[in-house]
Amino acid sequence: MKYLRRPVDVTAECRLLSLVATVACSAPDAERHAAASGGHPGLGGGGSGAEGASAGFAGAAAGAGSGGGGGADRPACELPGSFQWTGSTPLIEPVSDATHDLVAVKDPTVVRFNDRWHVYASSVTTSGVYGMIYTSFADWAEASSAPFYYMDRTPGFDTYVAAPQLFYFAPQNKWYLVFQSGPPMYSTADDPGDPTQWTRPAPFYASTPALVTQHGGWLDFWVACDADFCHLFFSNDDGRWYKSKTALGRFPSGFDEPVVVMEDPEAGRLFEGCNVYKVSGTNQYLALIEAFDATSNWRRYFRSWTAQSLDGPWLPLRDSGAAPFAGATNVVFEGAPWTNDISHGELIRAGYDQTLAIDACNLQFLFQGFDPAADTSNYNGIPWKLGLLSHSP
Repeated sequence: MKYLRRPVDVTAECRLLSLVATVACSAPDAERHAAASGGHPGLGGGGSGAEGASAGFAGAAAGAGSGGGGGADRPACELPGSFQWTGSTPLIEPVSDATHDLVAVKDPTVVRFNDRWHVYASSVTTSGVYGMIYTSFADWAEASSAPFYYMDRTPGFDTYVAAPQLFYFAPQNKWYLVFQSGPPMYSTADDPGDPTQWTRPAPFYASTPALVTQHGGWLDFWVACDADFCHLFFSNDDGRWYKSKTALGRFPSGFDEPVVVMEDPEAGRLFEGCNVYKVSGTNQYLALIEAFDATSNWRRYFRSWTAQSLDGPWLPLRDSGAAPFAGATNVVFEGAPWTNDISHGELIRAGYDQTLAIDACNLQFLFQGFDPAADTSNYNGIPWKLGLLSHSP
């Protein structure tokens, strides 16, 4: 995501994006709770019911309970050397009401908890106002009919908020929602299924770090933790990927000065929308960053890297539009292709805690895309919607 994330020269940003045809301006214990349960038919298995839900988003029972059963334990899988995906039809599309006239839903985060999927995402109105929504359902087949809760109804969220990340922080027995409101912000709750109860947003930093000021801003924040530290990754649409960290026991306070993790002279090749995960049952981490360049015909796709530590070094896995982690060249849709862009999303996790474990035996990716025939002259008017990729080797 690359919009109103900070005070920007919007005209200058539009000039940059207009060069791109498709983006013209504008816990260890939890690892066993496999995300496969409740999958979309044909995209990861059948659902498991709605026992955890109650009317009016009253929640799915607080605490660190079951995140959805995954069946018997099985040997861990290594990441494949290449990827081929099957894409669903659009599963989550903009839903409006009398006070929220939405044109887009995008930048999703998703966890499986108490036999339900919990999705938070950015929303964009027809007038270009950004906010967030929450939706929940037992099975992906129900996603298209699940109601939205508009987060501006929760105290403190009636302002610019976008690009959420949701996880359970086991050391504190709390859920965290990380997002951008200019700077990186967080909110906590006892139950991810009750969006009315998030605390008022608080900043990770008391002031903007010097490196961020020097490079003009920051966006798309992502927290991943190991046994000792929590790492805050972010981008700036400038060809650099950044990181800071704090001791696990100090989180969410104590983040140090950010450093540049990697950089590319071509800004679009190291753009935004990063995700970092632990590959369950291995010593490997996976990083994804959204990109666009000549190798993808300027369409959005994801590059990927692996490392043995969250501190790196990060080694390329699949990192071009011709050989992407996920992009137009390696996605086959169930029906007619409805997007040429595989953009900002999240892998379905094997659990829901701060380690962000994924099951390489069952890779699925909730992503944003849009109709290639849509008018992209105003970036804030692009009709983003969400679909699901399932790895199909």
